[in-house]
Amino acid sequence: MALYKRVLLKLSGERMAKPGSGGVLSIESINHLADEVVTLHDKGLQIGIVLGAGNILRGAEAAEAGFEEAQAHSMGMLATVINALALQSILEEKGKFTRVMTAVEMNSIAEPYIRRRALRHMEKDRIVILAGGTGNPFFTTDSAGALRAIELEADLLVKATQVDGIYNKDPNKFDDAEHFGDISYKDILVDNLKVMDGAAIALCREHNMPLMVCSITGKNSLIDALEGRVKRTLVNNTVQDKR
Repeated sequence: MALYKRVLLKLSGERMAKPGSGGVLSIESINHLADEVVTLHDKGLQIGIVLGAGNILRGAEAAEAGFEEAQAHSMGMLATVINALALQSILEEKGKFTRVMTAVEMNSIAEPYIRRRALRHMEKDRIVILAGGTGNPFFTTDSAGALRAIELEADLLVKATQVDGIYNKDPNKFDDAEHFGDISYKDILVDNLKVMDGAAIALCREHNMPLMVCSITGKNSLIDALEGRVKRTLVNNTVQDKR
């Protein structure tokens, strides 16, 4: 773990719910996520977390359903706060000190996001959960994850999903899907691989932010991925382009 001092975890809101539950928060699922975070933190890593809210409400989907688009995205940002408070509760039950910081101010339940304060919290060994997306409509929590990783000078941005890395096509649908152990940001953009949204990938590429895409479905998934014991994909600007 000497390679990394500080990591930014981008976790899907869907991992906060039990599969097939329609998005209802699941203590079992949140406990699993919290255990994964605790395992990393116990290794001495400083940790920031950006959570999505796909289990509750996605702004883009709400807009498609008929809500005014900017308003729909604001609804999605608020939904991330619910997930952040839920994860905070379980992490603190496990003995960890945490702070929830939001890009949308709601001072009675969370601190406003201030970069220097977030850095200080992590230096004091607190797990920082960053909610509210970027605070602006039309930006996904993937973009928020990339932005916060860059702002907070993380050594690595980790996108933890249900899939163990990046493939050239959906491995759940195609048996011949090719897994990439390493890939460049340029190839992701050129091949239009569905990893994170284009704004997030462009941010990471421009600021040389390394990205790891891995699974978080099993026990010790994150630590095993970071230490190279399981399949995962590393993305950066130093990988030779395939073209």
